[in-house]
Amino acid sequence: MRRHILKLWHRLRQLERHELAWLVVGLSACLALLLFVMLAGEVMDGDTRALDTRILAGLRSPDDPSRPRGPWWLEFVLLDLTALGGPTVLSLVVLAIVGFLLLQQRYRTALVIIITAGSGDLLNEILKNVFLRPRPSVVPHLREVVSTSFPSGHAMQSAIIYLTLGAMLMRIAERRLTKAYCLIVAVLLTLLVGASRVYLGVHYPSDVIGGWTFGFAWASICWLVAQRFDRETGVAGERKNHA
Repeated sequence: MRRHILKLWHRLRQLERHELAWLVVGLSACLALLLFVMLAGEVMDGDTRALDTRILAGLRSPDDPSRPRGPWWLEFVLLDLTALGGPTVLSLVVLAIVGFLLLQQRYRTALVIIITAGSGDLLNEILKNVFLRPRPSVVPHLREVVSTSFPSGHAMQSAIIYLTLGAMLMRIAERRLTKAYCLIVAVLLTLLVGASRVYLGVHYPSDVIGGWTFGFAWASICWLVAQRFDRETGVAGERKNHA
């Protein structure tokens, strides 16, 4: 047994750095997809409803469900934060980044971001129409909503776009501290957007977790495709030409 473990460790050490990155991201994407499928099954069977309901009710005043817990300004802050995962803001972010990349003549990198964002939006609509989960009726909504509930579009789209942009910036950055900063900001924005949806009562916690897991998986898959066909997408070549 020990001999097999040492042999496996030796093979892992022989892998190049980028191959290890592909391996880690690929496994993470598979795990995220598995978690999404398992969660979706639980949601459809109604097994998450009790916990979802308890969390939503716990975030409101027992005397008045229309009043969220916390200081008076928290609701206004989260209303602003939730807009960061909305289609208008995300579209502006994508257009701004794509415009910058076009000015830098990074045409294929811009195309990768457009395809990732566009496919993510399409998948979100498909998933919502497949599951058709009604919005929470446990507490009054603090923001108007019109679509179905599972998975959370704000959580899913913010995960796809912010994590993709964070990964792109990490490739451009040279210092490890800068790379870590890009990753932390991308993850933080994604978490804040998802949390705001639950606080505002427009999504169950399981909706948000489903959006996060699928969004992370899709962003990872798009990253892997871009890496696998690096010569075709021109990401590495563009970086060298414009360094």
